Amino acid sequence: MYKILVVDDEENIRRLIRKYAEFEGHTVDEAKDGMEAIGMVREGGYDLLVVDIMMPELDGFSACREIRKFSSVPIILLSARGEEYDKINGFEIGVDDYVVKPFSPKELMLRIDAIMKRAGGSPQPSDVIVAGGIRADVTARIVYVDGERVALTPKEYDLLFYMMKNKNVALTREKLITEVWGWDYYGDDRTLDTHVKLLRRSLGEWSRMIVTLRGVGYRFDENA
Repeated sequence: MYKILVVDDEENIRRLIRKYAEFEGHTVDEAKDGMEAIGMVREGGYDLLVVDIMMPELDGFSACREIRKFSSVPIILLSARGEEYDKINGFEIGVDDYVVKPFSPKELMLRIDAIMKRAGGSPQPSDVIVAGGIRADVTARIVYVDGERVALTPKEYDLLFYMMKNKNVALTREKLITEVWGWDYYGDDRTLDTHVKLLRRSLGEWSRMIVTLRGVGYRFDENA
């Protein structure tokens, strides 16, 4: 079934949603405010979020706006107000549905099912690739090396994710440039070498997995 994060400062609301969601077979985590929710979404690989608007620390609108910067996970907003402004604001941010309190838990479960069917018909797990001491969460764009999170540039993320998805495959320089920089890239192919060099530096001892193929390109070799 689905992995759901319920974000609400009211414990009784979180418990109510958890009760019905777990009865339907879903897995549920809880967050009591927007700041906590953002951190959990970055780490958790959720299929759907149920987020209250009025919360301390960081309100639901602000939390959803921040989450949309790095994730397209479906979001249902909860609000004690049914004002049109709140609905419009939520949809402009990129939420998928809006439910007014008090709500029917059964209706909320039906809305969750409907959203997930539109999103693809089945739960969408976090796209995580592991090789040696490298753990790459493609969905959240997060990379860990030996358990420590490392910061990469956007192109370094793209390059690593593409190579790991095609591990043990010989990738020509032209293929890498086309897939990572785009078919219309006109720059010098030394840009690729520079990014590989920087990427290797970030990967520490696991940089050995990026193997240079003379006259061809590179291969991400998980057995290197």
